Amino acid sequence: MSKRLFDLIVALLGLVVLAPIFLGVALAIRATSRGPAVFKQRRLGLGGKPIDVYKFRTMYARACDATGVMQTVADDDRITPLGAFLRKTSVDELPQLLNVVLGNMSLVGPRPHPIGMRAGGVPYETLVPYYELRHAMLPGITGWAQCHGLRGPTGNAGEARARIDHDIAYIQNFSLWLDLVILYKTVRYQIVTGN
Repeated sequence: MSKRLFDLIVALLGLVVLAPIFLGVALAIRATSRGPAVFKQRRLGLGGKPIDVYKFRTMYARACDATGVMQTVADDDRITPLGAFLRKTSVDELPQLLNVVLGNMSLVGPRPHPIGMRAGGVPYETLVPYYELRHAMLPGITGWAQCHGLRGPTGNAGEARARIDHDIAYIQNFSLWLDLVILYKTVRYQIVTGN
């Protein structure tokens, strides 16, 4: 089975099974803060080309950062109370199943970074000279880095480099079996840590 076929089957199944959750989350977002339930953010996809990535809105609409470059911090007052829960549980990422169906994302791959992403206070390309290699595959909803706890803000230069190293290692060792392992580890990590 090809990676694309696997992605398509799982994403379509996920959209059907999770439809009640999608509806409930969308209604809860609309009921607790003004603005759309889902928003799109421009990020880097395959070959470094921009794509629109879909997410449940977790910030107050007036404070949303369409670029995604301004990273969140602890007790960020831009995030709604419901949004904090959605981020902690990663439910805010579920609309990216639509990206998988559209074919500009995969279930597993390097996470798509916002255009102009910074790490350790400098552009990622400056911090990691081989940064562009991570764009050799479709970006994913989850990846090798994320299931090893390398997610969230990239203020720490060492962790930022480790994240890219994990992305490159995934690309170099890709297999459908590895995708299954990563999906399992991601769910397990989410359940164990709750974030």
